[in-house]
Amino acid sequence: MGRRMRYTVVVITHDRRRPLLRTLATLCDLPRPPHVIVVDNASADDTAAAAAADFPGIVVLRARHNLGAVARNVAVDHVQTPYVAFCDDDTWWAPGALERAADLLDAHPRLAVVTGRIVQEPGGREDPIVGELRSSPVPRPDWLDRPALGSFLAGASMVRVGAFRAAGGFSQRLWLGGEEELLSADLMSLGWHLCFAEEVTVHHEPSPVRDPHLRRRHGIRNALWFTWLRRPARSAVRRTGWLLRTVPRDRISALAVAEAVAGLPWVLRHRAVVPRDVEERLRVLEHSNRRSRDYVS
Repeated sequence: MGRRMRYTVVVITHDRRRPLLRTLATLCDLPRPPHVIVVDNASADDTAAAAAADFPGIVVLRARHNLGAVARNVAVDHVQTPYVAFCDDDTWWAPGALERAADLLDAHPRLAVVTGRIVQEPGGREDPIVGELRSSPVPRPDWLDRPALGSFLAGASMVRVGAFRAAGGFSQRLWLGGEEELLSADLMSLGWHLCFAEEVTVHHEPSPVRDPHLRRRHGIRNALWFTWLRRPARSAVRRTGWLLRTVPRDRISALAVAEAVAGLPWVLRHRAVVPRDVEERLRVLEHSNRRSRDYVS
């Protein structure tokens, strides 16, 4: 039967049956089809039933309500392979990409995350964020021969399961929207590293079924929460000021800031400043982050 399976693909979805079925078909058509776990975040369009009927070989988990990014945690609880490749319902891994990402994790025991090169569909254009990943200023350890990262894109990354579990997975409080930033800092605080891999290709065809206002609101709120939860006081003040100066002055931003402030008691209970070496990596990221609409690098 060849080599043992080293990775499981986890897909989370909510009310996007059509793109999910396309993604699952693509994954199942790979030369080496992976184990796949789908978590349906309480869809109202029979997504879970359609996935289970069309792809009986995959595992479909049904959440009672929309868990957001925490649905990935639920799936990882069922993963038995050493690595997990996260995949959104509108993204899919190119042939050979999963094997290349797993090879990197095999070769580097302190590497926790491999983020791939994202190609926009239709058209096959490179996503603009790839340039930021490729030119990441994060200092890399001597053993890493590719760009080191300070955060990652969950829909286009393979993660070491043991590291993910040790760091606690995605935060339930952040729900969805820039949720990778907090997990990345916690991984680095535990001594793990993240990288970008040019040879790992992930395709993305954005679904029109999305709420951009909610995504932006959560992105701003979560960026503030992460800053207050993990950054030293001086850095937290500086980044908070920059965020408040640069976000659009509209109702969405006002709601985001209000939610962030309302969560301060929770932030203060869970505040844990990152180690100095991690803070140095985060500081060198700030310039590139300020050019990114998604607050990632």
